[in-house]
Amino acid sequence: MLGPIFAGGSPAEPSDLLLRSGIVAGVFAAGQLARLRVRTGSGGFSVTWGEAALIVGLHLVPAGWLPAATLVGAGVAWSILAVFVDRRGVLEVLHCVASLTTAVGIAAAVTQALAPPLGAPLSPALAGALLLGAATYLATTTALAMVTMAVRHRRPVVPLLLGILRGKLLMFAGNVLVGLAAIVMIDSDPRWLLLVPPALWLLQQTYLHRFRADDERQAWSTLAAAVNGLNRLDERAVVSAALESAARLFQAERVELDVTRADGSRRRYRLAPDGELAVRAVPADSRPDSDSGRYDVELTAGGIRVGDLRVRFPSSVTPGHRERAALSIFGAALATALHDAIIHRELRILTSRSAYEAVHDPLTKLVNRAAVLSKGDVALHRLTHDHPVALLLLDINNFKEVNDTLGHAAGDELLQVTAGRLKASMRPGELLGRLGGDEFALLITAVPVRADVAGGGSSLPAAMRRARDLVERLAVPVEVGGVKMSVEASVGVVVAGAGTADMTELLRRADIAMYQAKDGGSNIASYDSGRDAASTDQLALLAELREALVVDDQLVLHLQPAVDLVTGRPTGVEALIRWHHPRRGTLGPGDFVRAVEGSDLLAPFTRYVIDRALTVAAEWARTGLDVPISVNLSARSLLDPRLPVEVGESLRRHQVPARRLVLEITETVVMSELDVIDDVLADLRALGVQLAVDDFGTGFSSLSFLARIAVHELKVDRSFVMGMVDSPEAAAIVRTTVELAHELGLRVVAEGVETADQRTALAALGCTSAQGYHFFKPMPADKIVAVLRNLSDSAQAQILPLRADGAS
Repeated sequence: MLGPIFAGGSPAEPSDLLLRSGIVAGVFAAGQLARLRVRTGSGGFSVTWGEAALIVGLHLVPAGWLPAATLVGAGVAWSILAVFVDRRGVLEVLHCVASLTTAVGIAAAVTQALAPPLGAPLSPALAGALLLGAATYLATTTALAMVTMAVRHRRPVVPLLLGILRGKLLMFAGNVLVGLAAIVMIDSDPRWLLLVPPALWLLQQTYLHRFRADDERQAWSTLAAAVNGLNRLDERAVVSAALESAARLFQAERVELDVTRADGSRRRYRLAPDGELAVRAVPADSRPDSDSGRYDVELTAGGIRVGDLRVRFPSSVTPGHRERAALSIFGAALATALHDAIIHRELRILTSRSAYEAVHDPLTKLVNRAAVLSKGDVALHRLTHDHPVALLLLDINNFKEVNDTLGHAAGDELLQVTAGRLKASMRPGELLGRLGGDEFALLITAVPVRADVAGGGSSLPAAMRRARDLVERLAVPVEVGGVKMSVEASVGVVVAGAGTADMTELLRRADIAMYQAKDGGSNIASYDSGRDAASTDQLALLAELREALVVDDQLVLHLQPAVDLVTGRPTGVEALIRWHHPRRGTLGPGDFVRAVEGSDLLAPFTRYVIDRALTVAAEWARTGLDVPISVNLSARSLLDPRLPVEVGESLRRHQVPARRLVLEITETVVMSELDVIDDVLADLRALGVQLAVDDFGTGFSSLSFLARIAVHELKVDRSFVMGMVDSPEAAAIVRTTVELAHELGLRVVAEGVETADQRTALAALGCTSAQGYHFFKPMPADKIVAVLRNLSDSAQAQILPLRADGAS
């Protein structure tokens, strides 16, 4: 019976043509019913046997009849699918049938134009025509599906096109081969067609397995990339990456993200149509409207709720188990990333606030004494040696009477008024700060020079005029505490070359001048070196120090160990210089080091201290002790490019490994902006010498310092350690410093530990190492070996050492 139906040639009888058309319609229906679903994100499209049905149909019926057969067969198939499988609406079914009919019509016309296929025996020319017809069908259906999905789901065209082609190309090749094989079977013996269903089933299973494997690999690869993209430390960056990734990963129509911050406030983020990040504040108890097509994920990290993620899927998509699992994984990763970003933001704010408060006066918001000294020294180092600078030290007269009469609130108000007027008088490049109490300092680095009779020049007249201007500004009456008063002030003025004195010396001279003004009954006085006995005394001190550098018994090292707070083992030893002066007695560093830093003795003095420290370290090595030794380094020493070479030679001479030498520098170094300092520090690190930041937190730019200078150790300033038990602010600074050091992989040492309470508080904050009188006072070098040996032995036995009274 099959023979007459499938006999070659064109059907002559209308009944034969109708029968063939019915068979072709059935073939198209079967090809659509045997579809495979290919996923694209959370959406998808169908891959059918349409090309095979097209080739068989072109062989059995005229090309003009083929669209009608397609309309019937596809209509029946998609109606069945809509009722029993997809639950599609009538309009969607009509759209699918119309798309397929249109594609078949175009493909049939292309094939007919190249080689009439009806009943023709298979030949290379006919096979080529059928292949082009099938390709036309593929291109047309792909284009229509791509446009439909792009419009309906608002998705980008290129990713859709790639996804559809990746799913269809493999099955397209099988379609063409099956269609051509069916033609050969029809022309030779139609009974061979009985082998087609088993073969199609095997191909169907092969395609299904391949599509599923590709889909799983692509989906999890996309999820992994999306999760990896959340690895940010900025909240907005995390949110932006999350919204973009969720929209792409789940092919969502809308994605919203609520972020709950540490203070309880909430921010709602979404991507605007132009791709920009839109944000608005929402009440903490706000809840979005219910939406059956939306999936909400509560974002929780470490038991803390950090936000909510809401994903709105397209109406045509029902998320399956994999989408829900992917959404859960993505939500967990997003919660962790948001938690880290929020914590990092709070840490930055706290660190910034702590750094600001460490160098600013809380009442007037001017820089404090430490910042005046550090910033002033940096400004002086930028200038040439003879460049004239002026320092004005201002003190409010009778300020104590204001406090005693009107109260401290009125006194604070008076200080704020004074600070405001002084700040209003500042010029570019000047430095103004409150030194404490009622004292203010103004550093002027651009002082006009006036020629004198002898043909030289002087900047003192300009500095005095500036002082008088400040006194007049402050004298303008102001109401404080309900009382109208005029602020009277005494100003000490000192003018010097930038390279002849540091800020400490300038302040000392200005202080002398200010008291000369008070004693003389005038408002302003300039520094008179003839009335400064300390100047000649300092010159004598430097001369005596020059002699002390060539003898063996005057300049000696006292050593103070730092210990591990957990094990008690020694983590390092700081070398502190002492001067056994034959006439003045024992002098500490504060008695002469500042004078040395402002003289030409700095380089030989630095070499001397490093050499003595390495001598001690070499002796330790011979006794089997491996403990680093720290030496304080002046900022000016880093201006000497020969320093690394000299340090390297000293290390080789004493045969001490470079890692056992720790050079402690201050944060003022970072403001120098001199290439020579960067080169010196780089050369020291290249030697293997370790760098430590001394008095960390007291400078005005601690974080920028760490970003610029690669160091190994942070030393928490003793002022914070001593106040941390009673002051939450000091404790916060110490805790932030310890956490920052751990994040950067640096060692951290707390200085100035004097009580057991301080030790306990430091250990609770995670600080691992400390030094101070609670453990040991600085001791002579001949006693340190026994102490270090005892600490090491005790640590090995896991017994924390008891406090030593002066290590004597």
